[in-house]
Amino acid sequence: MTTQATELRMPPKPRNRWRTAAIVAALCTFTVLTCLPAIGGVELDFAGMVRNWANGADKMGELLRPDFSFLPRTITPMLETLAMAVAGAALAAAASIPLTLWAARPSNPNRVTRQVVRFIINVNRAVPDLVFAMVLVAMVGVGVLPGLITLFLFDVGVVVKLVSEAIEGADHHYIEAGQAAGGTQSQINKATLLPQSWTLYANQWLYSLELNVRISAILGIVGAGGIGRLLDERRGFYAYDDVSVIILEILVVVMIIELCSNLLRSRLR
Repeated sequence: MTTQATELRMPPKPRNRWRTAAIVAALCTFTVLTCLPAIGGVELDFAGMVRNWANGADKMGELLRPDFSFLPRTITPMLETLAMAVAGAALAAAASIPLTLWAARPSNPNRVTRQVVRFIINVNRAVPDLVFAMVLVAMVGVGVLPGLITLFLFDVGVVVKLVSEAIEGADHHYIEAGQAAGGTQSQINKATLLPQSWTLYANQWLYSLELNVRISAILGIVGAGGIGRLLDERRGFYAYDDVSVIILEILVVVMIIELCSNLLRSRLR
């Protein structure tokens, strides 16, 4: 007895050419309108870009000739940057645990406290990092401390936002089981929700550590210490060969941190 395989025929995919044309036309119209300065769009000076192209080409040429004799001077500032990045991520990791539990609906049924925590986190995320750094430099002075506090605030905002949303988007049957067993919300969070969320926390903590090295290079522009301060100093002296060395060093450090983070993430899965 032989059986013949039946051919699976898929129905043709419905196509609406008029709808596709309307979407394309709407996108093109929006793009054109955003480029019209008369109605508040972005003014693009293509003639100026062409005239100044040579200046950018000269700067790129200087960046492509790094002076590696400058490398020893960058070691101490880079170590400061790594210390800021690790300390900021570690402090944010400790602070993000209770804040995330207060910001997520499954772990905090109280709407008032949940909305208060979310509002604070949203305000924190809305303020640019450079603004935090400028205010902190004015308050505590130039150095590593304002950069450390800025990285801490940035990491807390990112971790709490992403982890709390991930917790809300997951299924939590174990919470219902804990409630049926008569456990309090704090007991349920400690015994069930936290153990299920450690992987989420760890992924975001490692991600914030990667971001801290990049961000610290920008914070140095306003005097927040680390390698960014040296980068801004050499840029001010138009020493682009030294700037190139610093950029390459940041690139190597970020790649090493990302490699280590990926190895740790693979073990956490």
